[in-house]
Amino acid sequence: MAAPKAVEEVLDETSPLLHEAKGGKSRKPTPLPKGQIAILMLLSLAEPITSICIFPFINQLIGELDITGGDGRKVGYYAGMIESTFFAMEALFVFQWSRLSDHIGRKPVLLVGVGGLCLSMICFGLSKTFWGLVVSRSLVGLLNGNTGVMKSMMGEITDETNIARGFAWMPVAWSVGCTIGPMIGGQLSRPHDRWPSVFSHPFWIEYPYFLPCGASAAFSAFTFVITLLFLKETVRKRVRPDPSLCDEAINQEQDSDAPPPLRKILTRRVLISIANYGALALVEVAFIAILPLYLSTPIELGGLGFDPPAIGLMLGTLGILNGGFQALFFAKLMDRWGPKRLFQQGLLTFIPLFLLFPAMNLYAKSYGITSVVWGLILMQQFLLVMMDIAFGAIFIFITSSAANNRCLGATNGIAQFIASVTRALGPAAATSLFAASLEHSWLGGYGVYPLLLVICAPLYFVSTLLPRDMWPKEPTDRATE
Repeated sequence: MAAPKAVEEVLDETSPLLHEAKGGKSRKPTPLPKGQIAILMLLSLAEPITSICIFPFINQLIGELDITGGDGRKVGYYAGMIESTFFAMEALFVFQWSRLSDHIGRKPVLLVGVGGLCLSMICFGLSKTFWGLVVSRSLVGLLNGNTGVMKSMMGEITDETNIARGFAWMPVAWSVGCTIGPMIGGQLSRPHDRWPSVFSHPFWIEYPYFLPCGASAAFSAFTFVITLLFLKETVRKRVRPDPSLCDEAINQEQDSDAPPPLRKILTRRVLISIANYGALALVEVAFIAILPLYLSTPIELGGLGFDPPAIGLMLGTLGILNGGFQALFFAKLMDRWGPKRLFQQGLLTFIPLFLLFPAMNLYAKSYGITSVVWGLILMQQFLLVMMDIAFGAIFIFITSSAANNRCLGATNGIAQFIASVTRALGPAAATSLFAASLEHSWLGGYGVYPLLLVICAPLYFVSTLLPRDMWPKEPTDRATE
């Protein structure tokens, strides 16, 4: 069977990750290991569901716990701290988990990660103090290194003939999770108020937000069981040295089987790939942070003045559109244009994405929220979907930049560390620029957008260093030079 053969090829830890066809001829695409990819998709769903389900009720929870001393203006400050805690802790520990997966295997690390999601959500739902909320969110980032490990595993169970189809499913799972998470948080919070006959026990009055947290934890627990029972390890167990060998031969055998040191992993092509991932994550998180703030800001202050239900509907629709588009078209676009062109076009979409913000507000100031504004919103959502293709492309570059499987966990761990740092710091920086632009009337309050576009220019230059297609394989003896 073709699929098992592809997995067996991948289990050779010292061979290049992506192999070239013999004689330069195109190969028939290898069938995807659908069962293993389905489990990875479950794992990919668990993280956005648990991280985003708190967004609909976090402001209300903070207000009810009297953390702000009755000052509603401080709610956003505390909410931002809680929401950023996950990314800050992930930045500190994601590399260590990815590196550990090179040594002990992907499966144990993934199990710890999804188990940590379950534990943290239970703790969050039972927290009655601000520091209890902070500690529970910190547990998610501390225990969860799954994002980088899942990308490593996807690279190991695919080859150059089907890697685009494999990675196309990762943003689909994330988009579905980003749609389901807010629905769980919004619909299941305060169940005693909505369904008093069913949730009549005093527990639901004492802990009004435990139900959405518990539902998210239950999904993580289900994913834990499925992963434990059915996910196959892709990292080969390290061979015990033959006791009959001399000490020097044993040391050489152990060194050849062990993951290489970090300085040998950070080759030029790995650094270029990670730099591009960091650039994309920085601009994307700035846009995502500004988007809901812009949509909720009154028209006279530079936004569109929508209420939370309308904003939730738009963000949910975006998740559905993005997931469907990635599943249907990413692999086809990869085959036609190649990863570099897709990545660069994704970066270029930020130009119209940011320029649409002042355009929509100027029109709304003159004519109100009409069908024209809704049309521009739909155009912005389509452009955002096109931008998201760049993530699939850069994941392929990062995977192909690793010399072999023993380097892959560390490579993805470093990439995820950079992305986590930008996602921990980027939202505060972007929203602060947005506020300062309005407060000081930079370019009539629109100064934040040209500033962000200026930042995009040098980031696009970094993408010119990428090869046209995936990184070519390196000879084994040069792979870690």
